[in-house]
Amino acid sequence: MSFLKKNNGDFSIDERDAVYRAIFERRDVRRDFLSKPIPKVALARILKASHHAGSVGFMQPWDFVVIQDSKTKQSVKQLFTEANAQAAQHYRGPKAELYGRLKLEGIEEAPINLCITCTRQRGGPHVLGRSTVRDTDVYSTCCAIQNLWLAARAEGIGIGWVSILNYESLKALLSIPRPVKVVAYLCVGYVKTFSLNPDLEQAGWRKRLPLEQLVHYEAWGNKNGKM
Repeated sequence: MSFLKKNNGDFSIDERDAVYRAIFERRDVRRDFLSKPIPKVALARILKASHHAGSVGFMQPWDFVVIQDSKTKQSVKQLFTEANAQAAQHYRGPKAELYGRLKLEGIEEAPINLCITCTRQRGGPHVLGRSTVRDTDVYSTCCAIQNLWLAARAEGIGIGWVSILNYESLKALLSIPRPVKVVAYLCVGYVKTFSLNPDLEQAGWRKRLPLEQLVHYEAWGNKNGKM
């Protein structure tokens, strides 16, 4: 793994551009998964990238449940189907019709599913840096998920986050201990193609907000500044 050699110098222009490319071309993938298996070495690389995320107090609260068995996937898919039927009730009219057409998971199509958890007790009762903001352990786990996502994109592997699930039922299905928090359930696999724009943007669900609307200078609401 040449990219893991010790090097504290600057990135080359090509290396810098590759990082930004992975960020801008990352997609939440729910369709067109290929049956092509993910090599163990590739899975190990993206998990290692995830494990090298920053974490408050270096507590490293994450764990990864790797799911490949078709029966387990079928059971998770059933949990999705039940939760999605409830979620659909929040919409009416054209929005409901659009929601019904959205492809929101690839649980059974993806070769691998990953459940990423946060063990909130890891590191003991007093984790450095966590005394005032308890949820920084969950935020740290989200950083690990983003690392995984970007590394997977660089590998040509698609990832889709399935959030429409009853996590308590999922924990029971996967024998996850009660104190452990489920943060993400991901579909992972090579895909036919990565779309140019996010699926929800292409479907007309939402548009990307202009960055200038979201940047404040010195205090909330002050837009008078320069980047």
